[in-house]
Amino acid sequence: MTAWLKQAWAGAVLCCCAGLPGSALAAEYRLLPGGEFRSVLPADGKSSAAKIHPFWLRTQPVSNAEYLAFLRSHPQWQRGAVPGVLAGADYLVLWSEPLDFAPLQAQAPVTQVSWHAAQAYCSSEQARLPRWYEWEFAAAADEQHADARQDPLWLARILGWYSRPAHLPPQAIGLEPANYYGIQDLHGLTWEWVEDFNGLFVSADSRTQDEQKQLEFCGGAALSLGDKTNYAVLIRLALLAAMEANQGGNYLGFRCVREQPANFSGVSR
Repeated sequence: MTAWLKQAWAGAVLCCCAGLPGSALAAEYRLLPGGEFRSVLPADGKSSAAKIHPFWLRTQPVSNAEYLAFLRSHPQWQRGAVPGVLAGADYLVLWSEPLDFAPLQAQAPVTQVSWHAAQAYCSSEQARLPRWYEWEFAAAADEQHADARQDPLWLARILGWYSRPAHLPPQAIGLEPANYYGIQDLHGLTWEWVEDFNGLFVSADSRTQDEQKQLEFCGGAALSLGDKTNYAVLIRLALLAAMEANQGGNYLGFRCVREQPANFSGVSR
């Protein structure tokens, strides 16, 4: 293990910028240490902790302006050009034109983007969507603690977001403080796609190609989940369980992950 990685995991923050093709915009990623993590979805379906490798996470979700830059350099993902199997009728439906996100804010998170489109965007940053355990690991942190899930005040603050009227579009990115790892807006702004959304609810000891994911969220099946106090995270699981890969949603956005810092120019802060 290199000395600078040890320093980063001890608390120093490394930032990396990946320019978008054909754009002056850049995305900041930060290194998260990973490790053993007790998820609401136990790794063995019963009680085992998940083992998470270190990963680089985008500090903010992808914005409308960033997604517009992606569409200009990848016209095959513009609205009207994407096959329905990859992006349905709700794809970017609030945009006034295929290359105009008005009346939405430039710095608001892009939503109404299918899983396939989100993966394509992340690939353009030499990245991928986060896996569920990676997202949950990052989202467990508040501003001072790597794991704040036992803090009832923090949990109540997150739940307060759900009282926001659903017809209002998401506000701008970055208005809330960054968490312990320097990541913003994991809560309170949008839902977020994860890479393995369609395999989350298949038990670890019975996964087959033909088995369909099922989650009876309001009932006995929910009792098998590991942390029933973290209701906000359980709501996200219920949403993801209901999604198909070609669907989007008014509050469903995404951010990206890189597994290694290769091709990045790290700068310590």
